[in-house]
Amino acid sequence: MQNKFFSPSLMCADFTKLPQEIHDLEAAGADSFHLDMIDGNFVANLALGLQDVQAIRALTTKPLAAHMMINNTHRYIQLFAQQLGVDTLYIHPEADPQIVKSFMEIKAYHKHCGVVISPNTSIAMVEELFNLVDFVLVMTVNLGFAGQTYLDFVTTKIKKLIPYKQKYNFQIVVDGAISPAKIAELGAIGVDGFVLGTSALFNKKEAYQDILPQLRELN
Repeated sequence: MQNKFFSPSLMCADFTKLPQEIHDLEAAGADSFHLDMIDGNFVANLALGLQDVQAIRALTTKPLAAHMMINNTHRYIQLFAQQLGVDTLYIHPEADPQIVKSFMEIKAYHKHCGVVISPNTSIAMVEELFNLVDFVLVMTVNLGFAGQTYLDFVTTKIKKLIPYKQKYNFQIVVDGAISPAKIAELGAIGVDGFVLGTSALFNKKEAYQDILPQLRELN
């Protein structure tokens, strides 16, 4: 069984008790934390702010991955990679007219970079970027809102990515309505990382310490 990694989406956490949430998720075995950065323009919603990222960085030494749903993302690389201490930046090609330059800048800060494939983004649009990235983040719902239904047609796109993953040596991460059943299905296909929200982790009766080990055992 391949090694999977799990990245809880802190947009779904209870911010009234954030230190306890992060402590409990770490104790449960979270590998990293996923941060949804939404500017209200690229996506019609608002999510985590800069002070949230600062607070999270102060509370954990686990890797932080920022999903940059922000127009003109290239303007914010130094802020997130150097000043805020984010370890991975996921960028949408539609939001960054200088995405190659952005990836090079991220790597200059010795951080990891990933390209995001939205449901409406074709593999052909981003194929030439695969030799630059560490991760390909595949969105399996429409952008910006929790609690959506998994878009089944995206599974076909994920399957088509596997040969590229093997050729370019990046890891595939999925985000959106990722249930235990989807973890089992997509893990078997070759997906490496799973962003966890309300479908598998948050707002459950069970404790994180009970849920995450069970997810890790799924084939």
